[in-house]
Amino acid sequence: MSRLFVALFTALALMAGCATLDEKQRVWIFQPSDRTWSGGLSAAEGMENVWIDFNSPKTGKPVKLHGLWAANDNFDKRKDAPVLLYLHGARFNVTGSAFRARRMEELGFSVLAIDYRGFGKSTNELPSETTAYEDARAAWDWLGQKYPGRPRYIFGHSLGGAIAIELAAAVDDEAGTVVEGTFTSIADVVSTFKWGWLPISLLITQRFEAVKRVADIGSPLLVVHGGDDRLIQPELGRKLYEAAHGKKAFVLVEGGSHHNTNSVGQAQYRAALSSLFGMREDDAVNTPLQVVER
Repeated sequence: MSRLFVALFTALALMAGCATLDEKQRVWIFQPSDRTWSGGLSAAEGMENVWIDFNSPKTGKPVKLHGLWAANDNFDKRKDAPVLLYLHGARFNVTGSAFRARRMEELGFSVLAIDYRGFGKSTNELPSETTAYEDARAAWDWLGQKYPGRPRYIFGHSLGGAIAIELAAAVDDEAGTVVEGTFTSIADVVSTFKWGWLPISLLITQRFEAVKRVADIGSPLLVVHGGDDRLIQPELGRKLYEAAHGKKAFVLVEGGSHHNTNSVGQAQYRAALSSLFGMREDDAVNTPLQVVER
């Protein structure tokens, strides 16, 4: 038995009987912070600050979420111009994801991107799988109340993709769902690490088992993955796609990493959004890119 095996299981055994096991996992999975970078700050310029207030269904406590809103050029011109809820991944706040949200705007969406509890200016509380689902649902309901009658889409990147799938499975008024760099479950992600052969799956409390919920989505699903993603392996994105029912598409972006796939693959995005969701060419605000064949 290796030293790593002994050390890991000793640590887990010490934590197994107390709440710190769950807390440690929540910190490790979400890495909540107010971190961003200059590129995010630049992309966020001109985006409108949005505040969403609601009471947590689980605790009854008040929650305040901070978000950024970017209206597509066609938003005021067409009452059927689509809107999209952007759900970011771990570690960086909503400003840090603004550049990616802007690319979705370029593809034709008006975008609401939010911070979960524990991130940025949202309620300072250690997030969990349950609270992240609550936050996404509150933002979804807010978006529908604010802009009724418009087709609404859900987008999630990485961990946000698992949250997006749960949301899409729980609601019945989404026009479509897009996930990028997303996985089947946290346990499956852990199994891809170099120490993933260790039998620790039963100790995972924040499971994010998107593969068990994806079949319940009632709208078209687009699964996008970077071919060079070293954090979430493309095979997990493919398995997630295969578990889905109904109208769906899988796009592998060659050369795309975990962080730049929607930049490298924007042409493929554009083609997939048109074929799967029927997005109009005049939705996009940029000069159309050359379509890259899969």
